[in-house]
Amino acid sequence: MERVPITPDGLERLKVELKQLKSVDRHEVIRAIAEARTHGDLSENAEYHAAREKQSFIEGRLAELEDVVSRADVIDISKLDGDTVTFGTKIEVADEETDEESAFTIVGPYEADITQGLISTSSPIARALIGKRVGDSVEVATPRGAKTYEILSIAVM
Repeated sequence: MERVPITPDGLERLKVELKQLKSVDRHEVIRAIAEARTHGDLSENAEYHAAREKQSFIEGRLAELEDVVSRADVIDISKLDGDTVTFGTKIEVADEETDEESAFTIVGPYEADITQGLISTSSPIARALIGKRVGDSVEVATPRGAKTYEILSIAVM
C-alpha cells in the first residue's frame, strides 16, 4: 500500500471534510431522496435523479478520503533543514526569461491548490525543483515549451 505524503494541516483539512460528508451531507441527501420519492413517478422525477447523483458523488468522495487518510504519511516539516527543495518547503523562483517571480509550497497531491500556491510533489515544476538549492536553475517542461527558473529562496513552511 503506497503511503501518501501530507502535512499535518492537510490531514486535518481532509478529516474535517470527511466528518462533514459523513455527519451532514450524507444525511441531507438521504432526506432529499426520501422527499423526492413522495413526488410520484421516479422515472420522470428530476429531483430524485439529482439527489441520487449527489449521493453517488458523496459516497465516492467518502471512499476516496477514507483511503487517503488511512494511507497518510504525515511529514513533520519542522525537522527539515531548508537548504534544499523538499516536501514542505516554500520556494520563490524567478522566470529567467521574463524575471517574473512566483512562490510555491510543495505539498502532497491531496492538498495541492494552485490558487493558494500549493503544488503537488508530482507536478512537473515540483519534480524539477526537488533536490535543488538557492541559485540553481531548473528547466521545466510546460505545454508551451520549456521554461527555466532560478531558485531565489527556500523556506520551511
